[in-house]
Amino acid sequence: MNPLSAPPGATVLDRNRGIDALRGVSILCVVMHHLAIRIPLTKTALTAILPTWLLEGASENGGESVAIFFVISGFLITQGAIRRWGRLSAFSAAQFYLYRASRILPTLLLVVALLSALHLAGVPYYVIDKPDQSLGGAIFAALGFHVNWYEGRTGYLPGGWNVMWSLAVEEAFYLVFPLVCLTLGRVRWMFVAVLVALVFSLPFVRMALHAAGGGIWYQEAYLPGMSAIALGVLIAMLAVRISRPPRRLAPLLCALGIAGLCAVFFAGPFVWKTMREYNAWLLTGSAASLILGLHWQSATARPWQLRGLGWLRSCGRLSYEIYLFHMFVVFAIVAVFRTGGFDMRWGFLWYAPTLALAWLLGLAVAGGFSQPIEHRLRQRFGGGNAKPGVQATAA
Repeated sequence: MNPLSAPPGATVLDRNRGIDALRGVSILCVVMHHLAIRIPLTKTALTAILPTWLLEGASENGGESVAIFFVISGFLITQGAIRRWGRLSAFSAAQFYLYRASRILPTLLLVVALLSALHLAGVPYYVIDKPDQSLGGAIFAALGFHVNWYEGRTGYLPGGWNVMWSLAVEEAFYLVFPLVCLTLGRVRWMFVAVLVALVFSLPFVRMALHAAGGGIWYQEAYLPGMSAIALGVLIAMLAVRISRPPRRLAPLLCALGIAGLCAVFFAGPFVWKTMREYNAWLLTGSAASLILGLHWQSATARPWQLRGLGWLRSCGRLSYEIYLFHMFVVFAIVAVFRTGGFDMRWGFLWYAPTLALAWLLGLAVAGGFSQPIEHRLRQRFGGGNAKPGVQATAA
């Protein structure tokens, strides 16, 4: 049996239940971070009962959560490719691009159209008003997957556009991924060497970007994100090579991954002081450890059921829709909070409604738009063999 195939009666979502939960945690951290920029948890009444490090760790690690998404994306996309074609050297580039386009483009076109309309209507929080920026430039950057490059040259775009920087990194990687698989996939050691070199470069690229002035490019450059995706590809290949690891290895990897991520999230200043840019290895390595542990654990005779986490797993499966659309919710909540003159001390009460509304909006977009269109496109151009969501993006 293919090591990546599901047990009898299981679905793709069953097998990745734990990873879906991790995606859910990551997307909720991103939403909380974007709300915390405008309604900081550390300025609310919660500081009287909870330590600052806990509040900061829960709400100020959006960038770290995106890095986790990159690792998950590399793992899931590679896992899906191997399941579909048997090996990476047998890649069908045309079919891969079809799957990516059907998943990414309809929802992206929708959000770009909405943001453009809000800009033209002059709605606060959506107007592109920097001297070197324009609506046409933002649209071209979004659809050309180089929002990060555009922002690096002109400054930050409004929040609804800005979130697309990570999509630019991810899709740039997957644009060349099939070509690398087809050219180097038959020479496994060379393919692995390229991926390892990319992973190894992560802290050194960040050092160079920091020395060059930091800023937007330090946060949104292509190579650091691609390094995290490459690590996800590597662990997916490892999962194929070792389908039945020692019984206690999966829980150990999960424990190590959780410990490492908690250190990065909740002891960030200490970790940074100790490791500097090398903390990027701790972040992505911990994410990889947890992902691989969850994957191997799900293949055991007694996989964790993760009962009570259905909503969290749903957030993970809807992470793409939530990611692209959550700023509409954040800005609406912030507008009501500010115009209503509400007391910042009670700002923490606005977090739960924001998370719930972001999930509901993502659910509505997925069920009423992105999934039906994805299904139709794959039926029309993919021979009717592909179901939507099997090869979903993580970011």
